[in-house]
Amino acid sequence: MNALRSFSARADIETILAQLGAERLDVPVLQPADPFLDTAGEELRRRIFLSESETGETLCLRPEFTIPVCLHHLESAETGQRRYGYVGTAFRQRRVGGNEFLQAGIEDIGDTDGAAADARSLADALALLKALDVTAKTVTTLGDQAVFNAVITGLGLPRGWAVRLSHAFGDRGTLDSALEALAHPSAPPEVPADILEPCEARDRSALVNALTMRLRIAGLENSGGRDAGEIADRLIARFDAAEIAPDAAALATLRDFLAIRAPLNAAAGALSDFADANRLDLSGAIADFAERESEMDRAGVDTAAVFYDAAFGRALDYYTALVYEITLPDGLVLVGGGRYDRLLTMLGAKTAMPGVGFSVWLDRIGALTGGAS
Repeated sequence: MNALRSFSARADIETILAQLGAERLDVPVLQPADPFLDTAGEELRRRIFLSESETGETLCLRPEFTIPVCLHHLESAETGQRRYGYVGTAFRQRRVGGNEFLQAGIEDIGDTDGAAADARSLADALALLKALDVTAKTVTTLGDQAVFNAVITGLGLPRGWAVRLSHAFGDRGTLDSALEALAHPSAPPEVPADILEPCEARDRSALVNALTMRLRIAGLENSGGRDAGEIADRLIARFDAAEIAPDAAALATLRDFLAIRAPLNAAAGALSDFADANRLDLSGAIADFAERESEMDRAGVDTAAVFYDAAFGRALDYYTALVYEITLPDGLVLVGGGRYDRLLTMLGAKTAMPGVGFSVWLDRIGALTGGAS
């Protein structure tokens, strides 16, 4: 039986989305692959089902809904704020439990009041779980890439370090490995002469050109792996890390930051204490953080029950600030969401366009509540 039809609460989900003020949107199952390959991050790229049209266009089965919804918004030339709700099947390779899974969610695009939109996003996610009769104990964890980046900037880390750490944020294992590598730098990687020269000169443009040519010759230009720009940034970061002596005090401070975990209603205070103790100016990032927490209170979120984890991120490259997950105590993710203010520009928007959204894993919820057969 089709997975979507087997979820008996589908009509109820659509009703709930409408009650939350979201316009129902259907997006095609078959999507252009390039937007995902260019913006979604390495973790998702490895799991995309790729195909090709008769005209040679690289296509894929939709692996998630945020990018297709954003593309629809841009193609429709919408202006102002729009809230889109969706229910449907997504497809990813090597997924535990199968390659197809059900998702529902809301993407809120164009709201310039970021703190209020963030608060509404988490409140809506919690409301949707409640409406779907999820009574199991859950854990809500919140992170913020903007705060992480502010700490890196405040510590004055070299650009190469900052790039490497920023790419690693969202995967704690990768982040720990990056910190260990920075604490014990190795020799620069061995690379061919045509790549070595621009690496040593830190000439990113020349390096991207050389890498693009190599990828094209190898037939890997549209393979779904890292593109030439990403490879160039990572190579330059590795050359920087090998040549710049690590600041042990800065790394220790960064580790102290990443160890911060507190209830959301106490997190701004914990961040202020950390900044004061380490003489860092994080005032702007902390003010934004505190404003969002206040908006969550107003939206009815129990901020004492939400935990801020300074090291928490999500493995999608388009997130820019708020990220959150609602999980079972064993770590199984039921909801994931966050803010993606760069994404629509990356997809072709002529002006900056803010966005925030979340997805709910309906198959997992169905297994908990008996909603799926």
